[in-house]
Amino acid sequence: MLKSTMRWKENSGPSAHTALGFGVSPLVEQLLLQRGITSAEDAQRFLRPSLEDLHRPEYLRDIDVAAERIHAAIAQEEKILVFGDYDADGVSSTVVLLEALRELGADCDYYIPNRFTEGYGPNEEAFRAAKDNGYGLIITVDTGIAANHEAEVAKQIGIDLIITDHHEVQESVPAAVAVVHPKCSPDYPFHELAGVGVAFKLAEYLLGYFPKQLLDLVVIGTIADLVPLVDENRVLAAEGLKAISSSQRPGIRALKDSCGLDGVVTEEDIGFKIGPRINAVGRLQEADLAVELLLAATYEEAAEMAEEIQSLNTERQNIVAKIAKEAEAMVREQPAEDSSHVIIVAKEGWNEGVLGIVASKLVRTFDRPAIVLAAHPEKGTAKGSARSIDAFDLFHHCMQVRDHFVAFGGHAQAAGMTLELEQVDQLRKALNKAASDALRPEDFKQSLAIDLEVSVQDVSIDLIKDMSQLAPFGMQNPKPLVKLSAPMREVKLIGANKNHLKFVFAEENVQLDGVCFGKGDLYPFLAPADELEAVGELSINEWNGRQKAQILIEDVAVHSWQLFDHRGSKQLQKTVQLKQEEETAVIRFRPDTDLNWLSDQVRVLDYETEGLANAAGNITAVVLADLPHRLEDLTFALRHIQPDLIYACYDVKENAYLQGFPDREQFKIFYAILLKQKTISYQQLENHLKNSRGWSAQRTKFISDVFFELEFVKLDKDQISINPSPSKRDLADSQVYQGLKEAIEVEKILYYSGYNDLKQWLEHALERGEVIEEEAVNGL
Repeated sequence: MLKSTMRWKENSGPSAHTALGFGVSPLVEQLLLQRGITSAEDAQRFLRPSLEDLHRPEYLRDIDVAAERIHAAIAQEEKILVFGDYDADGVSSTVVLLEALRELGADCDYYIPNRFTEGYGPNEEAFRAAKDNGYGLIITVDTGIAANHEAEVAKQIGIDLIITDHHEVQESVPAAVAVVHPKCSPDYPFHELAGVGVAFKLAEYLLGYFPKQLLDLVVIGTIADLVPLVDENRVLAAEGLKAISSSQRPGIRALKDSCGLDGVVTEEDIGFKIGPRINAVGRLQEADLAVELLLAATYEEAAEMAEEIQSLNTERQNIVAKIAKEAEAMVREQPAEDSSHVIIVAKEGWNEGVLGIVASKLVRTFDRPAIVLAAHPEKGTAKGSARSIDAFDLFHHCMQVRDHFVAFGGHAQAAGMTLELEQVDQLRKALNKAASDALRPEDFKQSLAIDLEVSVQDVSIDLIKDMSQLAPFGMQNPKPLVKLSAPMREVKLIGANKNHLKFVFAEENVQLDGVCFGKGDLYPFLAPADELEAVGELSINEWNGRQKAQILIEDVAVHSWQLFDHRGSKQLQKTVQLKQEEETAVIRFRPDTDLNWLSDQVRVLDYETEGLANAAGNITAVVLADLPHRLEDLTFALRHIQPDLIYACYDVKENAYLQGFPDREQFKIFYAILLKQKTISYQQLENHLKNSRGWSAQRTKFISDVFFELEFVKLDKDQISINPSPSKRDLADSQVYQGLKEAIEVEKILYYSGYNDLKQWLEHALERGEVIEEEAVNGL
């Protein structure tokens, strides 16, 4: 058996057994119902996102106050500063509002704090510098909801502050001229806009019309910031993807070219190509380069900036890999109690800009919430990012221990923070205690919500295209996950580092390919013809103009017992990998069998001396190190132990099966020679049969041993002769005779059979039938 590494949750939502009039296929109808869409009207709104379904910006509290102050600043030619953030949402928010202000004729510019010298969000020094540079109005985008101190500073120095944000509201709302925030707006129907979505609403209200020309920017922040792609966000994402696919904005064109994107842009292109490149700028330096790229007036200058951003993204990837490796090593070296529920690691010299990515990697690796901090001993502080698992609300629990932080902000699953170095251990203890109280052991396993079960024959290009009607996919509308149960025809390692798995599943005459990334370590624990259960996403693989359905696998499991076939291997120490979590025992039928290739920690059961029925205990895996003398011996052992895993690691020595069994005619020939000779040297007899009949020495010895045991012949030193008065006995009465027959049968079934035949025989042997009495088995 192979256990899944994640929790599989079958979707418990309603399913359509009869058509409900949605006007779609039964499959799509079922997926819609599982997403809480229960009417034809809601289904059409979901499947055909329309700009008409967007909410009116005037429902946002304070948006009228903000607009009035901005129009007044424009009319009075007052300098306006757009204060943004350094991630993709913050950058796109900055550009959206700047373009709207410039269209209105505003005297405006932007400011994005340096992640490394200023940190996240508004800060007093930047506000005072803005005052010195003649700015009378600051508008934050994608930031500011926690800037209580900075709001007071703005008042003191005579700058008006307008906050637009979407992050979680903390204990109090800053005292600004206006706070435009969905969660602070009881009349606004949707609270999950990205920062760029809020900036876009303000831009729409300011301009007095719907600015379609900004949708190619809105889609970047909406998808990259991982907000739920439902309601307004679904509309903005869907329409934004159309806009960015045909955008003539020089910066967008250059960015798409840098990503190798041509034609239709998908949500995955934003999430895995465009978003990370924009984020890379603010992670390694000031984010101004990303803003300037999106504001570029010509393709030539944009292409030059896009090339520089591509270089930064490559550098970012290398830095992430290095820090992640160091962080993982630190976690493994920590005392178990320090990271039993929440991981916190800190080190001097780590780049603060990539710590969120590293935290995400730690969460995936260890299934724990993770906080990764860059230590600054000279300042006595640590600064970094956190990511969480589904069951642990990071924002809520960190707010419960807010006193440990100098600064903190974020969401349920992601956060940023600064704290004094001396508080790191206290924070570790506090959050581990909170997680210990709040979580159950199963909460630490990542979960996969399965939408439907499919067979190999179900999967087709048409099915996948049908499911794609639910795109764009994202938070709260993930790509449908399917569970596939099918026998493997083939599994192999792929990739430069051989760390991915490629499957071929087969049912009747239909085949389906599957790819599982990053799970190459499972390869030794997958056996041919296993009935594999796989959970993943269906996709279309295009190669040389041909389309082929495939499944991208997230997790696998085998629920039946498994056979690992290493028969005849001369490299057992290299080829056999035992599962550490399984209680494994070696069954040895012959005392002289070499077990040096096995770890000393593996339990050895000698069949001739140990009562296997009493020894079974918790054994879940057995290694068959040699061949039994009789098939019944192996049957007895397996029925009493009932292992989930069987490793066939034996070889043959006698090769009885290949030598074959003498027929009765050969026994007659042997006896006839002795009748004629009366007495003959055994060596002469052996040579004669070899030269005249082509017999092997083993054949001659076997027949002579049978006759000797049955007392048909006598041996006196080197002389063999006929017993003149033998008893009448059948050849089958000889134990030597029966022993060879049994050895041939053992080798035929257990060694020379094919994999499927061997597994079928072992399957029968494992069946819980009539229990063999221990007293009836020789040696037990």
